[in-house]
Amino acid sequence: MRSPLSIACTALILAAALLAAVAFPAQAGFEAPVPLNPNDPGADLRIRFLADQQPAEALAPQAMTPCVGGMAGSYPCNNIDLGAFLPNAAIGGGSASSIWGWTDPLTGKEYALMGRTNGTSFVDITDPANPIYLGNLPTATSSSSWRELKAYETYAYIISDSNGSHGMQVFDLTQLRNVTSPPVTFTAPRYTLFGSAHDITINPDTGYLYVTGISTGGANACSGSLHMIDVSDAGNPTFAGCAGSAYTHDTTCVVYHGPDAQHRGKEICINSNGNQSNGGQVVVMDVTNKAAPALISARSYAGAGYVHQGWLTEDHRYFYLDDELDEMNFGHNTKTYVWDMVDLDNPVLVHTYNGPTTAIDHNQFIVGNRSYQANYRAGLRILDISNPLAPFESAYFDTYPANNNANFNGAWGNYPFFDSGAVIVSSIGEGLFVLLPRPLCTWRDLDCSCQVDALDLTLAAQSWNCGLGDACYRARVDRDRDGLVTVADMMQFSAEWGWTCPAP
Repeated sequence: MRSPLSIACTALILAAALLAAVAFPAQAGFEAPVPLNPNDPGADLRIRFLADQQPAEALAPQAMTPCVGGMAGSYPCNNIDLGAFLPNAAIGGGSASSIWGWTDPLTGKEYALMGRTNGTSFVDITDPANPIYLGNLPTATSSSSWRELKAYETYAYIISDSNGSHGMQVFDLTQLRNVTSPPVTFTAPRYTLFGSAHDITINPDTGYLYVTGISTGGANACSGSLHMIDVSDAGNPTFAGCAGSAYTHDTTCVVYHGPDAQHRGKEICINSNGNQSNGGQVVVMDVTNKAAPALISARSYAGAGYVHQGWLTEDHRYFYLDDELDEMNFGHNTKTYVWDMVDLDNPVLVHTYNGPTTAIDHNQFIVGNRSYQANYRAGLRILDISNPLAPFESAYFDTYPANNNANFNGAWGNYPFFDSGAVIVSSIGEGLFVLLPRPLCTWRDLDCSCQVDALDLTLAAQSWNCGLGDACYRARVDRDRDGLVTVADMMQFSAEWGWTCPAP
């Protein structure tokens, strides 16, 4: 139990942080309209985040700029070209938070969906050198530094933390097809069984959405763990129950097809249960039966600062985890924790990767043999994980050139799942970066070698007739996402034989 003195000190720090946040210019958008609860497992993290925030920078848009001699204009880089940059002021104002992408299934167009302190921006990035800002969906309540979003089918789902009764905005993405005179102001209905929440994840293979870190919602807050929502009817989300009993900062949920045969074919969520007092735990849950979710395992590790977020390798063998406070608390370089998930009942930490900077790692996602990490002041860092136990940095683009210190500025998130290979990054005080890594890892090039050859077709063929719960299943080969790799999927790869990366 915390002592009265400890609680009093935390309250004083909290009050000072809130006063500091209000002192920022209004356009910076870092007001905290709802007082933070010092007993909340994530309150200390949010206090530190707010203390670091700066007014959004007055920057100009930037056109296509190749990475030459380690620089793309004023941005340090390696093996990543700048497609385009749009500052916050040009796409709705405020400051940036989370980001996600959407590919229109009808037109094939690619869009960036970027959360900001005061709303959500929608940008057509189909031509990465000429992005078009289509419009803004204003916040449902007040400004907040935390706005998270995901997309499923033709809808985007948007939540906000420390933001009263915000709930979840349900935005029909097909509206983007009809914008003829941008930018426009959009509207969206809301799901209101909760108010403020920290993050959101969708399992596209089951049509279930998971909201984490709910702080206002009564019984529907689900103890801050998983608030499960059925979005199989994407425009009409329906509450499906709660899972877990401890605060969950983030989660990733899949139909598991990894090496643990006991759990193969089940819907598994791997929760990052950050906790400011002990660092937290990595928690594995079976959520197949929404009426009776089951805990499989929970693990902590030495040197935990704040268990934040992670992603599975495509074969579901390894889980790459980022910790949001270990760099700041312990003074070491960026550290990524690699967990072996060969036995979901007993995950084992088998490797730690130490990056070249002291920046805080924030959000990472894995596509093929690459892990794309948004590492705050160090920007986008790409790890080659061809050998998952010996990752190394193969590319970077620094969106915050001033320094790589362990502070909460710079790259918040990234989205590396576009078929085109473009990667979008939200940088808090800067804006939207549309980036083109080298080699450009498109959907057709499974080994990211910049050409479609016999190896790509061999990799695709290894998933022939494999379904969601099979160990041989590869989501990227299942082009029509019907849960089974069939001749129709294989024909798409065969048709791309001989493709090579376009010249930079």
